[in-house]
Amino acid sequence: MSRIVCGIGSLVLGLVFASAIQAQMPQAAPPQNPPIPQATAPPPAPPGSQPITLHDAEQIALQNHPQIQAAGSLANAAQARVTQAKSVYYPLVYGSASGSYAENDTRIGAGGLTSPRVFDRYGNGLTVNQLVTDFGRTHQFVKSSSEHAKAEQENVVTTREQILLQVDQAYFAVLRSQAVLTVAQQTVDSRKLVSDQVTELEKNKIKSGLDVSFANVNLAQAQLLLIQAQNDLQASFAQLSASLGYADQRTFRLNEEPVPPAPPADVSTLIDQALRDRPELIGQRLNLQSAQSYATAERDLWFPTLTAAGVAGLTPVIGQGGLQSTTLPAPRYAAAGFNLNIPIFNGHQFGALRVEANYQAEAQNQYLRDLQDRIVRDVRMAWLNANSGYQRLSVTQQLLDQANQALDLAQSRYRLGLSSIVELSQAQLNQTQALIDETTAKYDYEGQISALNFQLGALR
Repeated sequence: MSRIVCGIGSLVLGLVFASAIQAQMPQAAPPQNPPIPQATAPPPAPPGSQPITLHDAEQIALQNHPQIQAAGSLANAAQARVTQAKSVYYPLVYGSASGSYAENDTRIGAGGLTSPRVFDRYGNGLTVNQLVTDFGRTHQFVKSSSEHAKAEQENVVTTREQILLQVDQAYFAVLRSQAVLTVAQQTVDSRKLVSDQVTELEKNKIKSGLDVSFANVNLAQAQLLLIQAQNDLQASFAQLSASLGYADQRTFRLNEEPVPPAPPADVSTLIDQALRDRPELIGQRLNLQSAQSYATAERDLWFPTLTAAGVAGLTPVIGQGGLQSTTLPAPRYAAAGFNLNIPIFNGHQFGALRVEANYQAEAQNQYLRDLQDRIVRDVRMAWLNANSGYQRLSVTQQLLDQANQALDLAQSRYRLGLSSIVELSQAQLNQTQALIDETTAKYDYEGQISALNFQLGALR
């Protein structure tokens, strides 16, 4: 008890002594607590910046991004291959015109035997070929092409979702960088005020040069933070511009988005949704069906092929040297028939094609299994990250409140001469870090919710 009384007495005497010194030196104004940096709205964008919301950004990317355009072109190309496969169902019709000129009724030519007598001739006509049946092989080819075209359409959806995820993450990264830049600027202003006050006190022999050095170090650290924040903001704008499909860097005035609610509590439901709705998974199932249909078509190579053919035309008489009157009508010709091809042996080619197609189908089946496993893992990880991000919202707010309170006390104690500059510097550092954590937690959580929606196949 006596030690406590002595300590209180020493503290009172110290305060009285400090007050007497300050009364004798009126030219040195007592240091005031600098304003504590607070999380505020992002700084205004440069003049001429385009105002944009998250929905606007997503629509621009969907219309402008080259990857989406490329995916659409590949889907159209796959649909054209379906038409190519179906072309076998239709007759093949082509016209022909043939003619010959013979000098001196040529009987034989060097290098080969000819007809006993060659005359000037000309003929024209049409030829029609029609597949009657190949016992299902063309049907399997059409089915395989159709399934592949549907898979390419799912790839378009996948690409759209990937671009939307990039846009969302870049959008929130810009907002986060703007908020951190605001914090950095406020930190520089606050620490510069402390540095100026401590420097003035050192000139009046109230504080030592060590205090000035610590204050200047803190100011330099804040300036480094400001430089990094400015660089991060420009990098975020560059990433956002690229996500929107622009070749050059553009600046925007971004609107704040409301904080999403807490993620669902049951991850198994989310996994079922992802296995049902993820476009990559749907596309891979279609690729597997396409490969299986193709393998069946390669098996059907052993089946016979029946085709029908027909020809018709005219052979007008030209230059017959009086053997036949030119006044007679042009001779007509026409014929029809069928052709049945039955494969017997071709050096094991058909068997090898079938084996290759079966192995390709099995590979697609294993790709499907691997994709399902990865989707389950990614959904679970995205759900864990979203839950962690949601919990950080309240914790970082509490951390900031405590850091602000600690800094306010440290400033008061230092102003009264009850603590050293080290304590004040540590409180400033803790407050700055807490402010950055609280500022970024909101935008990190919004980005994590976008990532979770992407993993669920719900980011459309």
